[in-house]
Amino acid sequence: MRFDGRVALITGGGRGIGAATAELFAREGAKVAVSDLDVGPAQEVAGPIGGLAVACDVTSRDQVEALVERTVSELGRLDILVTCAGLIRDNLLFKMTDEDWDLVIDTHLKGTFMSARAAQKPMVGQKYGKMVFLSSTSALGNRGQTNYSTAKAGLQGMARTLAIELGPYNVNVNTVAPGFVETRMTRQTAERMGIDFDAFKQGAALQTPLRRVGQPEDIASVIAFLCSDDSSFVSGQTLYVRGGP
Repeated sequence: MRFDGRVALITGGGRGIGAATAELFAREGAKVAVSDLDVGPAQEVAGPIGGLAVACDVTSRDQVEALVERTVSELGRLDILVTCAGLIRDNLLFKMTDEDWDLVIDTHLKGTFMSARAAQKPMVGQKYGKMVFLSSTSALGNRGQTNYSTAKAGLQGMARTLAIELGPYNVNVNTVAPGFVETRMTRQTAERMGIDFDAFKQGAALQTPLRRVGQPEDIASVIAFLCSDDSSFVSGQTLYVRGGP
């Protein structure tokens, strides 16, 4: 029960890593606000854990600020922010449109920035907070992902900067960078490449020292560590969770 008495807000919590993280936090005692672009997936996750489901477009400042205000109003406080909201619009550079670029950058970078800016207010006031941004091994570069790789690398710089700014207020900020994880997003990647998803996963597993692909729960457990008091002296770091170096 590491999160007994704590309140966590998870953007993009309706599916995949966000959903697994919400469920883990709830099992360990937290009250959880689950946000997603559509309220349906958020309700599917929040319902069984007794959480708060909120529809939110993280690229909208008004919606993000309302999300944080509602979380504090209905759940009493805000201790933890995990930003999982994201999407992909993969393509090679010469095929990538302005819309492909803007949508990915706005969702990942702008959405996380606005979520962190809204969440820091109650955290600074109470002199306690944990933030974890979801980065990716794609931050190191990945063919066909100029937009996504740029966004995920930017989140690492954002976390390091906010760790410096918010550290004096006892707020820790870190990023988690997963490798291949079996989610709807990696299934979309396989479809884009015209590859059977099972074959895609098998190929990824063969390139992973542990010889398996990640599951959302693998990432959720690391996020939970960084949001717990077990990591009270860890801030401004990026932890790669990829089954090997």
